[in-house]
Amino acid sequence: VQLVESGGGLVQPGGSLRLSCAASGFSFSGYDMRWVRQAPGEAPEWVAVINSGGVRTWYEDSVKGRFTISRDNAKNTLYLQLNSLKTDDTAMYYCAIDSDCTGGYCDRRGRGTQVTVS
Repeated sequence: VQLVESGGGLVQPGGSLRLSCAASGFSFSGYDMRWVRQAPGEAPEWVAVINSGGVRTWYEDSVKGRFTISRDNAKNTLYLQLNSLKTDDTAMYYCAIDSDCTGGYCDRRGRGTQVTVS
Protein backbone atom coordinates (compact mmCIF):
# COMPACT_ATOMS: atom_id res chain seq x y z
CA VAL A 1 0.00 0.00 0.00
CA GLN A 2 1.33 3.40 -0.99
CA LEU A 3 -0.46 6.66 -0.34
CA VAL A 4 1.07 9.97 -1.42
CA GLU A 5 -0.61 13.20 -0.42
CA SER A 6 -0.05 16.54 -2.11
CA GLY A 7 -1.60 19.96 -2.51
CA GLY A 8 -1.03 21.48 0.89
CA GLY A 9 0.36 24.93 1.44
CA LEU A 10 0.06 28.29 3.17
CA VAL A 11 -3.27 30.03 2.72
CA GLN A 12 -5.04 32.96 4.32
CA PRO A 13 -8.19 32.49 6.38
CA GLY A 14 -11.15 32.14 4.07
CA GLY A 15 -9.02 30.65 1.34
CA SER A 16 -9.18 27.28 -0.41
CA LEU A 17 -6.95 24.33 -1.18
CA ARG A 18 -7.42 21.02 -2.94
CA LEU A 19 -5.57 18.06 -1.54
CA SER A 20 -4.86 14.92 -3.54
CA CYS A 21 -3.88 11.42 -2.50
CA ALA A 22 -2.38 9.11 -5.11
CA ALA A 23 -2.98 5.49 -4.15
CA SER A 24 -1.18 2.40 -5.38
CA GLY A 25 -0.42 -1.15 -4.34
CA PHE A 26 -4.01 -2.14 -3.65
CA SER A 27 -7.38 -2.19 -5.38
CA PHE A 28 -8.30 1.41 -4.67
CA SER A 29 -11.82 1.21 -6.09
CA GLY A 30 -12.73 -1.52 -3.63
CA TYR A 31 -12.02 0.42 -0.46
CA ASP A 32 -13.66 3.17 1.51
CA MET A 33 -11.12 5.96 2.11
CA ARG A 34 -10.55 8.49 4.86
CA TRP A 35 -8.81 11.78 5.41
CA VAL A 36 -7.41 12.49 8.85
CA ARG A 37 -5.44 15.43 10.20
CA GLN A 38 -3.10 16.11 13.05
CA ALA A 39 -2.10 19.46 14.46
CA PRO A 40 1.15 19.84 16.43
CA GLY A 41 0.71 18.55 19.97
CA GLU A 42 -2.79 17.32 19.26
CA ALA A 43 -4.31 13.90 18.76
CA PRO A 44 -5.15 12.96 15.19
CA GLU A 45 -8.78 13.44 14.17
CA TRP A 46 -10.79 12.07 11.32
CA VAL A 47 -11.97 14.62 8.80
CA ALA A 48 -13.95 12.86 6.10
CA VAL A 49 -14.80 9.42 4.73
CA ILE A 50 -16.00 8.33 1.30
CA ASN A 51 -17.31 4.95 0.31
CA SER A 52 -15.68 2.86 -2.38
CA GLY A 53 -18.09 3.99 -5.08
CA GLY A 54 -17.80 7.63 -4.20
CA VAL A 55 -21.51 7.99 -3.54
CA ARG A 56 -21.65 8.24 0.25
CA THR A 57 -19.63 10.67 2.33
CA TRP A 58 -19.31 11.52 6.00
CA TYR A 59 -17.74 14.57 7.64
CA GLU A 60 -16.52 15.60 11.05
CA ASP A 61 -18.82 18.31 12.37
CA SER A 62 -16.28 21.14 12.26
CA VAL A 63 -15.67 20.73 8.51
CA LYS A 64 -19.22 20.07 7.32
CA GLY A 65 -20.23 22.50 4.63
CA ARG A 66 -16.61 23.61 4.08
CA PHE A 67 -14.74 20.48 3.01
CA THR A 68 -15.66 18.04 0.25
CA ILE A 69 -14.20 14.57 -0.15
CA SER A 70 -14.26 12.94 -3.56
CA ARG A 71 -12.45 10.28 -5.54
CA ASP A 72 -11.60 9.26 -9.08
CA ASN A 73 -11.34 5.49 -9.16
CA ALA A 74 -10.09 5.54 -12.74
CA LYS A 75 -7.10 7.58 -11.56
CA ASN A 76 -6.70 5.84 -8.17
CA THR A 77 -6.86 9.26 -6.56
CA LEU A 78 -8.62 10.63 -3.50
CA TYR A 79 -9.33 14.34 -3.09
CA LEU A 80 -10.23 16.78 -0.35
CA GLN A 81 -11.47 20.24 -1.30
CA LEU A 82 -10.95 22.67 1.56
CA ASN A 83 -12.96 25.90 1.42
CA SER A 84 -13.51 28.73 3.90
CA LEU A 85 -10.38 27.71 5.72
CA LYS A 86 -9.87 28.71 9.34
CA THR A 87 -6.73 28.92 11.44
CA ASP A 88 -7.98 25.87 13.35
CA ASP A 89 -7.68 23.84 10.14
CA THR A 90 -3.89 24.13 10.31
CA ALA A 91 -2.56 20.56 10.46
CA MET A 92 -0.84 17.81 8.57
CA TYR A 93 -3.42 16.04 6.44
CA TYR A 94 -3.19 12.33 5.69
CA CYS A 95 -5.15 9.89 3.60
CA ALA A 96 -5.75 6.30 4.62
CA ILE A 97 -7.81 3.23 3.92
CA ASP A 98 -10.88 3.61 6.10
CA SER A 99 -10.72 0.08 7.51
CA ASP A 100 -7.19 0.78 8.75
CA CYS A 101 -8.49 3.59 10.95
CA THR A 102 -10.29 4.09 14.22
CA GLY A 103 -11.24 7.72 14.48
CA GLY A 104 -8.11 9.65 13.62
CA TYR A 105 -5.75 6.76 14.33
CA CYS A 106 -4.71 4.76 11.28
CA ASP A 107 -2.40 1.76 11.08
CA ARG A 108 -1.22 2.89 7.67
CA ARG A 109 -1.28 6.32 6.11
CA GLY A 110 0.75 8.46 3.76
CA ARG A 111 3.44 10.93 4.76
CA GLY A 112 0.95 13.75 4.73
CA THR A 113 0.70 17.22 3.30
CA GLN A 114 0.92 20.34 5.46
CA VAL A 115 -1.93 22.85 5.48
CA THR A 116 -1.19 26.15 7.21
CA VAL A 117 -3.90 28.78 7.53
CA SER A 118 -2.48 32.12 8.61
